[in-house]
Amino acid sequence: MSRVPTPDTIAGTPQSAHPLLEAVEGSLGSVPNLFRLVANSPATLEGMLGMNGALSRGALNAATRERIALAIANYNGCSYCNSAHTYLAKNVAKLDEAEIEANRNGRSTDAKADAAVQFAVKVAKERGRITNGDLAAVRLVGFSDAELVEIVGHVAYNILTNYLNEAFGTEIDFPVVEAARAA
Repeated sequence: MSRVPTPDTIAGTPQSAHPLLEAVEGSLGSVPNLFRLVANSPATLEGMLGMNGALSRGALNAATRERIALAIANYNGCSYCNSAHTYLAKNVAKLDEAEIEANRNGRSTDAKADAAVQFAVKVAKERGRITNGDLAAVRLVGFSDAELVEIVGHVAYNILTNYLNEAFGTEIDFPVVEAARAA
């Protein structure tokens, strides 16, 4: 059970959150628990949705974004995000089971994506203190400076959602997939 109330409906959230949640519902067809929980703070919801929306229009494709989300969810031990992003990886990004499993382990079966996922996990593990060699490795496979910045942006966004779910115990409303926890 969530440690912060999760309103059952959009109507149960603060009025200023209604348009934001209605947009989520229009996009996804429903409003997952995470968004209704975060709606307790319309300012946080607006920031979270704004960052996600901006990053979704960036240079990284949907598959790479989901790969990063899965890797970071598992690194942080967030079962809510692991469950949600497993669902999205299968049904939206169309990743296969082998790829999803590799992503959960901080890797990819695709060589270019593998560099991005490994870099994302390194950014999380090192709290952003990556080396010139780390940057060279992702540049070597063809990632642009814009994409490198976006990878770090996706790490930060996913850490935000992971921490919200872990701090408040968001009830999982996707097929449950337990996350591993980083050592």
